[in-house]
Formats: sequence, C-alpha cells, structure tokens
Amino acid sequence: MNLPNALTLGRIFLVPLLVVVLLTRFEQAWIFGVTSEMLGAAIFGLASLTDWLDGYLARRRKQVTALGQLMDPLADKLLITAALVSLVQMNVAPAWMVAVVLGREFAVTVLRSLAHARGVIISASPLGKFKMVSQVVAVLLLILGSDDMPVLLTIGRLALWVAVVAAVASAFDYYRRFNHVLATRDGAAEPPAVVERPLPERDRVPHMHRVE
Repeated sequence: MNLPNALTLGRIFLVPLLVVVLLTRFEQAWIFGVTSEMLGAAIFGLASLTDWLDGYLARRRKQVTALGQLMDPLADKLLITAALVSLVQMNVAPAWMVAVVLGREFAVTVLRSLAHARGVIISASPLGKFKMVSQVVAVLLLILGSDDMPVLLTIGRLALWVAVVAAVASAFDYYRRFNHVLATRDGAAEPPAVVERPLPERDRVPHMHRVE
C-alpha cells in the first residue's frame, strides 16, 4: 500500500475516535485546559488535512490508483457522516439539514458505484470540492461553537446553510455528469452504422447473360 492510500486508511480509523471524543462528556477539561470540543475539532481538522494531503501526494508521486479513487470519497463520507450525526446528538446542528447533506452523499455514492460498474470513474468537480470545504468549515465552527462560544456557533450554522446549498447543487451537477459520461461511453462503444450506397455507374459490373 502506498503512502496516499495509507493516509486515506488512517482517516477512516480516526472516525470512531472522533465520535467517542465528541459524544463523551467530561466534567473537567483535559490536561492544559483542552476540552473535548477542542480535541474533537483537532481530530476532525487532522482528518480533513489528510484528505488534501493524500490527493496531493498521489498526484505528485504519480501514485493515483483505482483503489485510492474509490476509497478516498468513501473515507470523506464516513468522516462527514460521523461528525454531522454527532453534532445532531449534541443538539448543535438541525437534523433535517444533516439529513439533506447525508442523503446527497449516499445518492452520489450509488451513482459512483454504478459508474464504476460500467468501467467509468468520475472525478470530483470544482463544485463538489467547494461542497467539501464548506462542510469542513461548518463542522469545525459548530464543534468549537458548542464549547460556550455563541459567535462561532452562529457562524457555523450559517456555514452549514452554505454547505446544504452546495450539497444539493453538486448532487444535480454530479447526476448530469454521470448521464453525460455514460451516454458518451455507450455511444462510442456502439459500432458505426453501415449505410448502403449505390455504386457509381462506372464501377458497376455488367450482368452476365447465361447462354443455355
């Protein structure tokens, strides 16, 4: 396993640790005054950083693999799902907004699986990347804002609105690209139609009359 794929796998292993830290309430702050919210934000930030780092290293080292292209979005969806569900449990994020975001993630996963079954891997679009960045910013602000920081909490909820709109828009964009790529591939796979055209007069072979 190469380094980019190892970083992606490490991001997956950070998911249960994030849930435990966010949903376990401590009466006192941890060592050096670090609260569970601060530690959870640090874990989430580290996991999000590996999302950028594994892609950067894969391109720089020319280690882009089919496994990495499939495992990377899966790790992202697990991380975002764990963080948002934890925020709902903490009464920080509205459940319906989280349901919209997660519904988009699962729908895109289905489309990606269907495309892969047809031998097509659809790369992330700029709109999809913006969606991911907006989600990361919103989650970080909501985690930190839940630690008696109402200003960050308000900004985080506004950022979550941006993430919801971006998620819906990117879902429609992904569906459009999915249909376009498969239609193009299926059209290219079909053999060209054979059109029968009459031969020019000079190329025609005269009929041979049989003599009995």
